[in-house]
Amino acid sequence: MPITLTVPEGLLSPEAQAQAFAGLTDAVLDVAGLTGNAFMTANVIGTINVLPAGHILAAGKPVAAALIELKLPEIALATAEAKRAFIEKATDVVEQAAEGRIKREYIWSNIVYAPEGAWGIAGRSYSNADLIGAIQEAAAAQVSQGLLTA
Repeated sequence: MPITLTVPEGLLSPEAQAQAFAGLTDAVLDVAGLTGNAFMTANVIGTINVLPAGHILAAGKPVAAALIELKLPEIALATAEAKRAFIEKATDVVEQAAEGRIKREYIWSNIVYAPEGAWGIAGRSYSNADLIGAIQEAAAAQVSQGLLTA
């Protein structure tokens, strides 16, 4: 589940960038009900793009803004409620990390879905059923090791 956070220079310190990315990771796992799942936790990846000041625009003018993009297989966060919950949590995370240097209305989020079979990890194409199986296998292994409760 790649996350891309794009911000202008000076909006977030390196520490705040790391804090924001960790918070976005937690948000997607929480909303998906997969907090602690070893397979999913290891596969929430992403990038932080820091653009030169003035390279993020709103209404054609430079603005202190943040863009959050989450790419998912089509089975993830499938309900409107789940999408809303992630977007709200993600916005909160970035707003807090910016410590007042950004207005909430300048934090934009979008969720992009990969079609069935177009999700790849380590060179393997996963169908939706494959992904569910891998998530369930990880959970079962963690339960048997006492790392998660059933």
